[in-house]
Amino acid sequence: MTKISKSEEQWRAELDKFEYHVLREAGTERPFTGKLLGEDRAGVYSCRACGAELFRSATKFEAHCGWPSFYAPKESDAVELIVDRSHGMVRTEVRCAACGSHLGHVFDDAPQTPTGDRFCMNSVSLTFEERPDGAPAP
Repeated sequence: MTKISKSEEQWRAELDKFEYHVLREAGTERPFTGKLLGEDRAGVYSCRACGAELFRSATKFEAHCGWPSFYAPKESDAVELIVDRSHGMVRTEVRCAACGSHLGHVFDDAPQTPTGDRFCMNSVSLTFEERPDGAPAP
């Protein structure tokens, strides 16, 4: 995977204030407010910051947590998992492997899925492209 390196000034110029806060400062959007929460078409979810493909719609499921949730990334190396000890708890942060942007967190509390994992992502961290069966870009 090609790594993308930009200065924080470049990121600030490319992202709006809220996108920058979530993607580059590990912020979180309020639950049940994200535009992609109810998205149910076939397609691919990519990093809003760099465009790297991260998740397929086939792995999206309704977790009733307020954020789009997936049980696995598109490719095993699409995301990086980092221990997050902020806010007085221990969680696993999910970042885009290509650009290091914050996407959300992963939890192992989804026994109804094939992996048992719930990748709980901020809608603002993702873009969606409708594609039949989540096929690769032409």
